[in-house]
Order: sequence, then C-alpha cells, then structure tokens
Amino acid sequence: MAKLALVFLIISMAMAMAMPWAQAQDLNWAKRLDSAGGQPTTNLRFFFHDTLSGKNPSAVRIAQAPQTDKSPTLFGAVLMADDPLTEGPEPTSKLVGRAQGLYGSACQQELGLIMALSYSFSDGIYKGSSISVAGMNRALNPVRELPVVGGTGVFRMARGYAEARTHWMDPATGDAIVAYNVTVFHY
Repeated sequence: MAKLALVFLIISMAMAMAMPWAQAQDLNWAKRLDSAGGQPTTNLRFFFHDTLSGKNPSAVRIAQAPQTDKSPTLFGAVLMADDPLTEGPEPTSKLVGRAQGLYGSACQQELGLIMALSYSFSDGIYKGSSISVAGMNRALNPVRELPVVGGTGVFRMARGYAEARTHWMDPATGDAIVAYNVTVFHY
C-alpha cells in the first residue's frame, strides 16, 4: 500500500510540474492574485506600442469612408494592427506578446475607437495564451476601461477588464504607447 501511495504522489507531482499554471512564476508584468471563490485571477501590466508612421508601422489603414479624411476624428477609418506588447514603456523593453486585430474610428464628435484585438502572450507560463478585448476606447480620456471577453490557453473562458492609460502620444503621426493594467478571471 505504501508503494501505491508513493507512486500516486510521484505521478501527482509530475502532473503538477507539467501544468504551467501550477508552476511558480517570476514575471514582472504578470501576477497571480488570490482567487475569489477558487477562480484563478491574474493581473497583467504591459505597454502597447501602436506605430502608424515610419518604414515599418505596426498598424495600417485598410479601409475608410469617402469623408474620413475630412473628419477631425477620422470617422470611418479602419486599421489592422500587429502591435508589440512590452514589459516597460521603452520600445526596446522585453517583448511579452503582441496585440493583433483591428480597430476603427467609430465616433464623429470625439476620438472613439471600436477595438477587437487579441492580446497574445509569448513570455513565461503565459506563452501561447491570449485574451480577447472588444469594446469602445475613448482614446483621449485619461483612463479607459475595456472589457475582456474571452481567452485561450491559461486564460480559457476569461472575463475581466483592461484599464488603458496613454503613456505617450505623437499627435502628428498618431503613434502611441499605452499602459495596460488588466484583471482577468479565468479557469
């Protein structure tokens, strides 16, 4: 019976080591929080680099309405993005993932971007996992809240919210670095 218990213990430990979400993490940008009601909760802090200018932009305009260029908010413009996500605000900071998807100017009176992006992570235990964010980003507000509507991998069945704060923006080009603080509830 003791041998059976020892075998069970060894198998259990091996399985726990194989599950990335059961392993300890040493990441500056992601922290596992105490779970409310047993549901895993993770806080993610990273910087989103949206570059519209230069030789290698990370977001490009793919469509627009006939009146878009006459609109002060670029109403009707749709952009496709493949933006780097980094640990710090510097473009040379450690890459932790990419934000891929599209966003468009959906407001005529203010800068309001409707966003549908997948934030895919490439670092630590979150490598290969993603969260999906879909909602209105009122880009000129100091703090914006966006809904997390799903996820994959470690973040399967995710829900939560992302707070976005502009760290830096060049009004002439539209280039921006945005700080994200995301709270994710997942399984």
